[in-house]
Amino acid sequence: MATTLEAIIIGAGQAGLAAAHELTRRGLSPGENFLVLDSNTGPGGAWRHRWDSLTLGKAHGIADLPGLPMQRPDPTTPASTLVADYYGTYEKEFDFAVVRPVKVKTVAPLSEPDPASPLVVTADDGRSWQARYVLNATGTWTNPYVPYIPGIDKFQGKQLHTVGYHRAEDFKDQRVLVVGGGLSAVQFLLEMEGIAELTWATRRPPNFTEKKFDDGWGLAVERAVRERTHTGKAPASVVRTTGIPQLPDYMDGVDRGLIVSRGMFDEITPTGVIFSEPTTSLAHGLGPSANNRLAVPNSWNPYPAGTELGVDVIFWNTGFRPALRHLAPMKLRSDHGILMDNEVSPSADERILLVGYGSAASTVGATRAGRIAGRVTAKKLGIR
Repeated sequence: MATTLEAIIIGAGQAGLAAAHELTRRGLSPGENFLVLDSNTGPGGAWRHRWDSLTLGKAHGIADLPGLPMQRPDPTTPASTLVADYYGTYEKEFDFAVVRPVKVKTVAPLSEPDPASPLVVTADDGRSWQARYVLNATGTWTNPYVPYIPGIDKFQGKQLHTVGYHRAEDFKDQRVLVVGGGLSAVQFLLEMEGIAELTWATRRPPNFTEKKFDDGWGLAVERAVRERTHTGKAPASVVRTTGIPQLPDYMDGVDRGLIVSRGMFDEITPTGVIFSEPTTSLAHGLGPSANNRLAVPNSWNPYPAGTELGVDVIFWNTGFRPALRHLAPMKLRSDHGILMDNEVSPSADERILLVGYGSAASTVGATRAGRIAGRVTAKKLGIR
């Protein structure tokens, strides 16, 4: 008969490690009372897969994990290396004994009719474990989103998503269409300038903001996303809530004509795309980036409808969706989406906690969400 653990944490990124720390702090023993499963071959979470040119000086940064602050990072070292080393040190410091690689296929009740039944976590290689509670911290990196546009399957050039990017030199002398209005798209445009022939495509005008990216901004972003997810709505795109900061490098790129959106296309041909009429002249920002005017009007110069553009590469920087397919047997989703009782507790089943979902799916909120999930789980177990 399989041993029933108190809890299983799926994912050893920022949120999962913070949850593991909280459970340990409250007296549970990793490997004995709970397990941490991770799909990667080593520490680092999604950060271990980031491109080499991304450093912590170019990203929003990374939040400290509880109990072991990160040393001041070297801005010249790839973030993938720094964070993998930091998370690896953290795992050893608290003896988490993360089980990896484990690609979870399903989480399902042992006994379907019984709402108190233990949950069975099954991996794609056939291994399985049982637990009273599952803290899901799988993030979004493994579930990249590419919108369907007619003709997408007929394109004869190369298509890739953010997750497939390695280095700018891979696109030397090619015509690259960068799609998406987020920070990654802006940074890639700057990185590939002078190497590739670049065009930027976005559905809405770029959401530049005059807000300062400080602690107050981070809390306002979380609050705006939380208002959506608590009512079951899917989280909006990150950039609609965060906005794009008006950094000097970005503004210079606008002035050079590099960081200027040409609108969006509604058809893909074998050799390019056909642009459509813009559906709006506003960025439609949410939360702290909401604005009834364009903060940087020169960043928006859409092509006339019907303009055909030949391209060699379509580079989708169109975001991610929560990686929750393995939770389908738990039936968390209603007609109105996944309703949440709080930041980590879906209304449909108290045995599941979503850690780093919605408003906490960021470096700003993931550590706090891990702590909350650990506290909530401990309370359910009768542990103070």
